[in-house]
Amino acid sequence: MSSTLTRPAPPGAAPESVAPRRRTRILALPEARWAAAALVLFLIALPLYLSGAPAWTWGTLFAAVYVTGGWEPGWAGLKALREKTLDVDLLMVVAALGAAAIGQVLDGALLIVIFATSGALEAIATARTADSVRGLLDLAPATATRVADDGTEETVPSERLAVGEIILVRPGERIGADGRVLDGAGEVDQATITGEPLPVAKAAGDEVFAGTLNGTGALRVKVERDPADSVIARIVAMVEEASGTKAPTQLFIEKVEQRYSLGMVAATVALFVLPLLLGADLRSTLLRAMTFMIVASPCAVVLATMPPLLSAIANAGRHGVLVKSAVVMERLGQVDAVALDKTGTLTEGTPRVTDVRVPAGSGLTETEVLRLAAAAEHPSEHPLARAIVDAARDRGLDIPLVRDFGSAPGTGVSATVEGRTVAVGSPARLPDGRTGGPAEEETAALEVVAALEEEGRTAVLVTVDGRPAGVLGIADRLRAEAAATVAALGELAGTAPVLVTGDNPRAAARLAREAGIDDVRAGLLPQDKVAAVREMERAGRKVLVVGDGVNDAPALAAAHTGIAMGRAGSDLALETADAVVVRDELATVPAVVRLSRRARRLVVQNLVVAAVFITGLVIWDLAGTLPLPLGVAGHEGSTVIVGLNGLRLLAEGAWCRAGAGAAR
Repeated sequence: MSSTLTRPAPPGAAPESVAPRRRTRILALPEARWAAAALVLFLIALPLYLSGAPAWTWGTLFAAVYVTGGWEPGWAGLKALREKTLDVDLLMVVAALGAAAIGQVLDGALLIVIFATSGALEAIATARTADSVRGLLDLAPATATRVADDGTEETVPSERLAVGEIILVRPGERIGADGRVLDGAGEVDQATITGEPLPVAKAAGDEVFAGTLNGTGALRVKVERDPADSVIARIVAMVEEASGTKAPTQLFIEKVEQRYSLGMVAATVALFVLPLLLGADLRSTLLRAMTFMIVASPCAVVLATMPPLLSAIANAGRHGVLVKSAVVMERLGQVDAVALDKTGTLTEGTPRVTDVRVPAGSGLTETEVLRLAAAAEHPSEHPLARAIVDAARDRGLDIPLVRDFGSAPGTGVSATVEGRTVAVGSPARLPDGRTGGPAEEETAALEVVAALEEEGRTAVLVTVDGRPAGVLGIADRLRAEAAATVAALGELAGTAPVLVTGDNPRAAARLAREAGIDDVRAGLLPQDKVAAVREMERAGRKVLVVGDGVNDAPALAAAHTGIAMGRAGSDLALETADAVVVRDELATVPAVVRLSRRARRLVVQNLVVAAVFITGLVIWDLAGTLPLPLGVAGHEGSTVIVGLNGLRLLAEGAWCRAGAGAAR
């Protein structure tokens, strides 16, 4: 969905210019600017350091790295200290300064760059989510045409509409408020609210939603909800609330952050102060304390967590899955329940002709019925018309020219094709379901219509010269990999996936059978999808939601982890989701879950390696005399080991094993 929406101008008025929704520029965020500066300075200093250039050249640059990348987390850590909390970012800055104090300037600078970059990524993700929530408000039109009691029309801001007022919605306009149609007929695209792939015919008595698009026919709508309480406004509120309250699962190192930080600081101070009080000389005491600072530094622990997760993110990105952060990659492996949207997720999101049926007595073949229907629908822009024309072209049929084309909102089209009057439309909108043809032919046609609708298809009746000629069945097509993906996700989660959709129950049930899903929840509005997710969470489940539309965004935000289909996904869904399937390859969803679980296992392995090295070196330093070069070598060695172990997930084979289901 485009982030730039246009509104039709009233007759006689100049077209309204609608500015594109503004997105926060990355470098407008101070965290991003400081992190970028630190990274650039580090990359300039590194070759100078390694090539043996004069110390003042690389020393000045590394000092600038410490300042640009470390002042912000350091300042935040100092403010946390005022609240009696020892922040891990402050500990990293202290560890980096301690490394620099004994000559390990490169080690400290690298640590600064890692943490500055992490903070910048978090700030960018937060800003983009806020942008997308604000952009959702653009779905609702800024103005509406209010109709007074005397029939006069007035253009007013949508937010000033009151319950009980009447608004006029012309063809091509967005509806300004939630309400009910008083008179008129039209077809409304309400995919942004319900996720239904096809426009829905609306007539007197039908409910309509703010922000949905009226296709053909004018509607007079009575406002039934205050604009602040509309469905689209509630979607915004739910996304903001869920995004604000959803606490990401903490990595293992963050769970022990406070105790480790306090212990390390206390031990370093004690190791320096106590020997001095007992008469030890300053030089040897300082050397031992600095050695302890280096070997107890959590650099290896930090690298134990990041390389596996970042490698998994990079590998997934190469294969079309954008995972937005290391925390998300870690969370993906924890899911034990899955909720799937239907339209655009399990299906391709495009209506297609699935059946061409000719009732008894029609006198035409399936090919002739489809050819005539495609000719009549060819001038129309309706999605069903495009599906019928595409089906005829796929069969290599020639589409003749038509005369006297006409379109009736909510009913269908008619045209003269090769001297015959052809009408194509919905049987439910024809008077009493009758065409004026022989009763037995009408009965046979309506039986075919009922059979198609029972199978969850949209039935389209084709009449030729007033007599039923055939019935077309139209449905959204299941993705080729949907059934295999559902089975794989069920195996990974340990429980069968749930289908949550705004589409009608019959269509949902038909597709669920094809995909192998038993638990079907259809006809859901956005708040209903959130309720379904909350219900699973109350049962102790960590829910993965996969969707693509604006109507899926609240559920994506409320879930433990959300994945959006990227090719046709709405801006809000893409920004709200924790991960995006860029190429719409549904099979990559279980693959990235498996990759996440392998990354989490490597994190545990690395933490064990880091703990063994740190413990061993600390004991050596405390119980004996650990030479400073050996302490640095041990510390750097453990860092290299855990880093290389984590980088194993960059290999192509890691994704292949995840895709094949080998990683468990």
